[in-house]
Amino acid sequence: MKGEAIIKCVARDIKNRQMVGGIFIVMAVLGFIAVNSLFAKGPAAPFPVYGAGAIQVRFYTDYFCPPCLAMEPAVEPVLRDLLKDKIITLTMVDVPFHRHSPLYAQYFIYALKGKNDLEHALKVRNILFEAASSTHVTTREQLEEIFKSKRIPYEIFDPKPSFSRYNDLIKEDSIQSTPTCVIIKGGKKEAFVGRQDILKALKNLQ
Repeated sequence: MKGEAIIKCVARDIKNRQMVGGIFIVMAVLGFIAVNSLFAKGPAAPFPVYGAGAIQVRFYTDYFCPPCLAMEPAVEPVLRDLLKDKIITLTMVDVPFHRHSPLYAQYFIYALKGKNDLEHALKVRNILFEAASSTHVTTREQLEEIFKSKRIPYEIFDPKPSFSRYNDLIKEDSIQSTPTCVIIKGGKKEAFVGRQDILKALKNLQ
């Protein structure tokens, strides 16, 4: 039954992505704006950019994307090594394909307010991926309870600056599916989709 449920989940995910298609950018903007409308203007929000390498790596994922969840354990050590060797500058971008994704992206940014470094960001991402794998975690109250149980500090503030940067990058790189990794090296931009191609591309940078 578990395997059957996973297959159904993946099938549903693929169907949803196909339906999104050309209206993806509009959906992304509307989803993020809906979240932003709850807040007044405030100080600049944190943004998940790490490292100072010459090669730009933009990592696009959705917490409700099963392939993204499956890829995370394999890609994390590669990213760590690339950052440690000062090869890349990494930007993590949350993509709102799922209707609850903007809420999850919002709480990811909240958790970066007090501490914005790679290890903390990866820890929070893993917690959110785990929560997203349960169809029951869909409210602010539930996410806040999970953060408290995991001892993840967070601060509620206006995330509009971060979401605006997300939207700019999503549009600039014409993101249509997740996971997608965009690599900019020597003025040349390439996009890689799916676990196998992404891991191969990142390992080739080592």
